[in-house]
Amino acid sequence: MRGSDFSELSAFMAVAEQRSFTKAAKNLGISPASLSQTIRSFEERLGVRLLNRTTRSVATTEAGEKLLSRLRPVLDDYDAAIESVNEFRDKPAGLLRLTVAPPAAQTVIAPMMAKFMAQYPDIKLEVSIDSANVDIVAQQFDAGIRAGDRIDRDMIAVRVTDDWQTAIVGAPSYLKRNPAPKVPTDLLQHNCIRIRLPNGALLPWRFQKDGKVFDVPVKGSLILNETSLMAPAILDGVGLTQLPRAYVTDAIADGRCVSLLDDWMPKGSAFCLYYPSRRQTPAALQALIDFLRKPAPKESRQR
Repeated sequence: MRGSDFSELSAFMAVAEQRSFTKAAKNLGISPASLSQTIRSFEERLGVRLLNRTTRSVATTEAGEKLLSRLRPVLDDYDAAIESVNEFRDKPAGLLRLTVAPPAAQTVIAPMMAKFMAQYPDIKLEVSIDSANVDIVAQQFDAGIRAGDRIDRDMIAVRVTDDWQTAIVGAPSYLKRNPAPKVPTDLLQHNCIRIRLPNGALLPWRFQKDGKVFDVPVKGSLILNETSLMAPAILDGVGLTQLPRAYVTDAIADGRCVSLLDDWMPKGSAFCLYYPSRRQTPAALQALIDFLRKPAPKESRQR
């Protein structure tokens, strides 16, 4: 339907339902003269009179009444269609697709899912866990969650965690058989559980001291490509590993794991929720942003 067609139909319906050019023009926000000209042009184009006019009243002709009866359900469907879109603007609802790095899935998404979905029952949440950086636009994701230093500069990023911390941990049973490392290079004498990245490389074991960051080329008998088997291997005393501290906070607190080399652990970038544009953010995504948003550190806010 062309724009002129729609404006003519809207003008006709307004006059037919109000039975007054003056009232219809006021509702449409145009002058009665302009409305009269629109109706006249519409009738001339159709070659049929739609409205009978007198100085006192306006009424539909038989042709006009037939057109009106056919238009009402069509425009009702149009209004319903527009309203269905408005729901996504005004009310958090609909499908929200996220791509999430494995550490963020466990430490950001898992703890909040039940509360978020109870608070927003009309949102359907789909989470895809992937270690690789995903093109959220090409893959039709609404947003992603990754470490801030891995997010492309053209994305809008919202901080959702504190700075990331790592830990070297092992079970008391392993440390009974092997002396605890005192410095990172002592790890060369230990069985270290490592992670292989999607690109085939092994995740480096990184340390920091006196402002200097360095890696230690550890070795070990177990390599995993994701973290689901990491906890059983650690707790069963297979070896030591380096992983996000948030994964093992409870295990350290209750003594199932021992945290080692704490003074050598570097801080990582905070996790951020990222998305491609600030314009017309869907209500469901805005609800998630507000739910997860983490205040920036005080020193950052003061800059």
